[in-house]
Amino acid sequence: MPELPEVETIVCGLRHLVGSSIIDVERSDPRLTLDVAALAGRRIERIYRRGKFIILDLSGGRTMVVHLRMSGRLVVSCRDEDLPYVRLRLVLDRGTISFVNPRRLGTVELLPSGFSQRLGIDPMSDRFGPEALRAALATTRRPIKPALLDQRRIAGLGNIYAAEALWRARISPHRRADRLGPERLSALHRGIVEVLQEALLHMGTSFGVSVSDYRDAAGESGSFGERLAVYGREGAACPRCGAPVVRDIQSGRSTYWCSGCQL
Repeated sequence: MPELPEVETIVCGLRHLVGSSIIDVERSDPRLTLDVAALAGRRIERIYRRGKFIILDLSGGRTMVVHLRMSGRLVVSCRDEDLPYVRLRLVLDRGTISFVNPRRLGTVELLPSGFSQRLGIDPMSDRFGPEALRAALATTRRPIKPALLDQRRIAGLGNIYAAEALWRARISPHRRADRLGPERLSALHRGIVEVLQEALLHMGTSFGVSVSDYRDAAGESGSFGERLAVYGREGAACPRCGAPVVRDIQSGRSTYWCSGCQL
């Protein structure tokens, strides 16, 4: 699933379309139940990210919310460009936004007012410091890795970057979230911010060339996958201490970590 760096990268690639007007809407997936007639003629007034959601504020007070889930992406394209798995097109007066959704898991909603999903603090916001991280984790007894994936606590973190942040902080994913002391919390905060900033710099993480893999709004791959320390590297040597990277299952998700230096 695209996480914060991937979603933010896509949003950055769409922002030049702010001010455009929607002149036509083409929907080919009946699962997308939004009122397409209500989109036509509206102007895009703002495009931004909240957690893993892409939000387009439209004229007339309407808000379009896109959740990419496992394999969705938004691509700036020409109307006649032959892209596979396009489920929705917004034809603008200057360009086209195509919603590519191979597994049909991504969603698009048109809301009568602003985005109202209840989410936790954004780790790229100015308000996210070690104390904000402590407050987000203080009320859960879950292991730290699943706790970091709870979008009601921290919005935007996913499996890849939670694993990488814990590795950078030298924290076992099995430690209880509410028992991290000030030094570990500070190290984890630093690890989260650093890995997200670096992933953004490299346009996110792409793993392959399948139609389900992440691409940015121009259809380009992200290169941060070349810099992953533990995620997806089961059995490989930890780049810090040389011990093998371990893969566990936590809350039904794969967790990659180094048992040699993550304590």
